Amino acid sequence: MTDIHDGAFCPVFHHAIELIGKRWTGVILHAILAGCTRYADIRDAVPGLSDTMLGERLRELEGEGLLTRHVSDRPPIRVDYRLTPKGEALQDAISAISSWADRWVEEPEPKPKLEPAKPGRARGGVAGVSARTARQRTRSSPAGS
Repeated sequence: MTDIHDGAFCPVFHHAIELIGKRWTGVILHAILAGCTRYADIRDAVPGLSDTMLGERLRELEGEGLLTRHVSDRPPIRVDYRLTPKGEALQDAISAISSWADRWVEEPEPKPKLEPAKPGRARGGVAGVSARTARQRTRSSPAGS
């Protein structure tokens, strides 16, 4: 491993940081380290995480050798995810990041929820007509009509 003070780029460190720093990966690992082993439990522990993204990240973590997927061999079918020793070794790193975040990172402001557009209405205008087109029509129409 290269000493951090010599300024040399370390591809191993870069790969590790990109792996655990990828969107959703850190919180998925945090949830699994906290005891969530089933797909639905992991999804429920991470607000805003879609099924598609969770599936993708779990496959990536499995491909990297950080977790294994266990499917029960009899009904009801149950899928569990378990960390490998390589994945469990991230416990200290994830805990350190969590402690750092508790101390130094402010809670993000909640994002405003967008209201769905009303059916048949274009934003800011008449159904199927942009606001600009509606203004142009109003200006060019004869008075009193």
